[in-house]
Amino acid sequence: MPKSPNPTRPLLALAALAAIALAAAGCGTSTDDVERGRVLFVQRCGTCHTLAQAGTTAQIGPNLDDAFAAARAAGQDGDTIAGVVKAQVEFPRPSTANPAVSMPADLVTGQDLEDVAAYMARYAGVPGAAPPRVPGGPGAQVFANNGCGGCHTLAEANTGGTTGPNLDKVLAGQSAAMIHESIVDPNKSIAKGYPPSVMPQNYAEIITPEQLNQLVQYLVDSTGGKKSKK
Repeated sequence: MPKSPNPTRPLLALAALAAIALAAAGCGTSTDDVERGRVLFVQRCGTCHTLAQAGTTAQIGPNLDDAFAAARAAGQDGDTIAGVVKAQVEFPRPSTANPAVSMPADLVTGQDLEDVAAYMARYAGVPGAAPPRVPGGPGAQVFANNGCGGCHTLAEANTGGTTGPNLDKVLAGQSAAMIHESIVDPNKSIAKGYPPSVMPQNYAEIITPEQLNQLVQYLVDSTGGKKSKK
């Protein structure tokens, strides 16, 4: 979904894919995980696209709220929108000959794509959609917005993810500098028992410096880390 100088182009692309989407209408299943889709969207799509419910504001690609608000206004339902998302991911439409500004095919596949499509079908272009609010201050909100609890256990956030290490254990006693480094360069020091490249490498791009500092301080406070500044 590459950036186009013509603001109507994303809408035309959506319309052109409507026939494909209709073929997929009704394809959503009870096994599609919308919350997991949100995490995947933030990690894989949030560096290029704005979507209010995901808390992403990038402008490399089209604003997906704007594009899908128009689609909803034109009468497309959630199943049709899910079909459009899947068609766009599988067969993206480059707007230039430069692949650096064009979306590569198959950013997500299989059940990952089903979950992202289900998430988009529920929230993209929906008026008033916003990240779920959580207690605990701005750092807790950054933790929630970026789906950290989907992979990590953190008692303070009441999360129990197991894809990544238990933060209550691995961050206890760590300095703010070390916690910051573990977020922006997670492969530099890998927790025992976990393979490299499990954690996305792009958090320095998708989280603003202010939000990153808020997240680090939240993790320091939540895990009994050292109070030193990075």
